[in-house]
Amino acid sequence: MNPYQRLVSEYDRFAREGKSYPLGTFPRFSRPEIASNAPKVLIFSPHPDDEVIIGGLALRLLREAKWNVINVAVTQGSKKERQAGRLVELKACCDCIGFGLAQTAPGGLEKVNVKARAQEPSHWAQSVKSIAGILAEHQPRVILFPHEEDWNSSHIGTHFLVMDALKSLPPEFGCYAVETEFWGAMATPNLMVEIIPQDLGDLITALTFHVGEVQRNPYHLSLPAWMQDNVRRGGELVGGQGGAAPDFTFATLYRLRKWSQGRLEKIFEGGRQLSAAQNPTELFS
Repeated sequence: MNPYQRLVSEYDRFAREGKSYPLGTFPRFSRPEIASNAPKVLIFSPHPDDEVIIGGLALRLLREAKWNVINVAVTQGSKKERQAGRLVELKACCDCIGFGLAQTAPGGLEKVNVKARAQEPSHWAQSVKSIAGILAEHQPRVILFPHEEDWNSSHIGTHFLVMDALKSLPPEFGCYAVETEFWGAMATPNLMVEIIPQDLGDLITALTFHVGEVQRNPYHLSLPAWMQDNVRRGGELVGGQGGAAPDFTFATLYRLRKWSQGRLEKIFEGGRQLSAAQNPTELFS
């Protein structure tokens, strides 16, 4: 038998079989003891579910470095009738994976998009103030937020919202800025982070707590394929054109820079590939 036919048929079988698996019925995973003075990682999520979709690096910092990871729910979705339900699902997801949770406002922020930024300055300023307040309160070592071309209007809006909030803070405020991708691929990622199968399985498990969303579109089942494709892309975009791809099965791509003195600064030339054997804190020292 042609082994590639078997490979594809097994992919297909698991993808179809996965649709019958239970959603949101799993016990929480063990969470390491986090010191009160542990560095903080803030994930600025445009929607409930983004926290685990792009959260591979954050999960590694939680589990391997015992840093305090907090998801910031920028919005709770655009459908008013679903916002309360999505918050319930989000709390269950974060509780399962071990992330803390911070709300921006009851029901989440509204009109997080570039149109509101251009046409409704008063509304936008209040949203910026909310994000700036969270940054000032938590003083994070690392923040994660979407890159400026992540296709979805709320993802792009969240990028500019976080950037405007950073610019509003005193010049002495600093942190590492990790831009993420999901809907729109980055042209210039500079970091590929290996995700081990155990962590990916846990991320998918937590993602199933967003029951209403994955019933509508079972994107939790395509996360392994997406992370495999990240290895393909990252081997060239991060590792260099024509370079040998690393021996990763799954990975997430990011763009890592540092916010310092009121602007984003490069902290290394070229790209970096963080294997499962490396300590993720190496990136932030």
